[in-house]
Amino acid sequence: CFLLGPGISSYEHNTGALAKPLDECLNKVKERIPVHLHKSTSIYLGATAGMRLLRLQNETAANEVLASIQNYFRAQPFQFRGAHIITGPEEGVYGWITANYLMGNFLERNLWRAWVHPYGRETMGALDLGGASTQISFIPEDSQENFNNTVQVKLYGYNYNVYTYSFQCYGRDEAEKRLLALLLQKSSTNSSVDNPCYPRNYKTALSVKYVCGSLCTQSLRPTNYYPNQSVIFHGTGDPGLCQEMVSLLFNFTTCRNQEDCPFHGIHQPKVKGNFVAFSGFYYTINALNLSGHFSLTDFNSSMWFFCSQSWAQLQFMLPKSEEIYTRSYCFSANFIYYLLVRGYNFDAGNWPQIHFQKEVSNHCFFINFNPKMSRRKQKMQQPTKTLWL
Repeated sequence: CFLLGPGISSYEHNTGALAKPLDECLNKVKERIPVHLHKSTSIYLGATAGMRLLRLQNETAANEVLASIQNYFRAQPFQFRGAHIITGPEEGVYGWITANYLMGNFLERNLWRAWVHPYGRETMGALDLGGASTQISFIPEDSQENFNNTVQVKLYGYNYNVYTYSFQCYGRDEAEKRLLALLLQKSSTNSSVDNPCYPRNYKTALSVKYVCGSLCTQSLRPTNYYPNQSVIFHGTGDPGLCQEMVSLLFNFTTCRNQEDCPFHGIHQPKVKGNFVAFSGFYYTINALNLSGHFSLTDFNSSMWFFCSQSWAQLQFMLPKSEEIYTRSYCFSANFIYYLLVRGYNFDAGNWPQIHFQKEVSNHCFFINFNPKMSRRKQKMQQPTKTLWL
């Protein structure tokens, strides 16, 4: 199920409040599954990058959040099989499996209604933009080439060598905090800061702790760090300057003149085939009023137009969107541009092969967590890994 709002890691100081969002989700599950099947239905919870960050920052708090979740699910009528914090590679592979399963790339029914492997069907790459991390997963042109981040997935009797990488702190929310921290660092005052990615005539007060309290922004903390201090961010709606500032969030210098090393010192094979981009990718594209197939030029034009609008104009354009999302779509669009074009090396030629989607056949792209894979997480951290499903 899909729930608006912060992830479970945000409940570190109020774990008792977790019951409400979990109730909202589980009530939907109870409606879909007949009562007589509740006891035989297994439930797992796989926590992702937000909880990975919390565990690094405060392991005790992360354990308390997981314990609260476990206590909640044990009181439910289902078979609770555990709550775990999954690794970045696991998150990437799960997203790839989920996308291709929903698209029927692993199995289809033949004329005799038997499940068979689709003849000649190509898998799609998966691009997932979460709040704290982003993942890219696909089968390279030469699937036998030995890249450090390749996982061998054995699925329905077939082998797939999947390149996958999860970039911690490159999720939409953490990346925007890094931008805010960078703007604060470059500002001559710590009380009022211009933000070229916020719309004109918009302003908001944010605490220094909100901006610089994460592990992702720790290195950008001001010398005089006062976490409870409030900073007013003023939107200037400057598309050119916004692009310039967002580019500073990426470290392209470590990979200069290396074709298989787009950014951050991470080696990546050349992108190949069709990709499905979901989660934060889809919602940003939808806010720009783009859908179906569109060119990179169309994306850039829509992004520039959107980032040039005032706060009043954006509220008119997106009347049902919440403030925290509306104000940030310009940043998100620029971040997506640098991530996909400068980061993953998509270009005008293969950009149309990216399909920005929320769902397939009325099924949303939610990561399908498989605990059998989680129990192999130690193996997944090695250069060559095998997953059995």
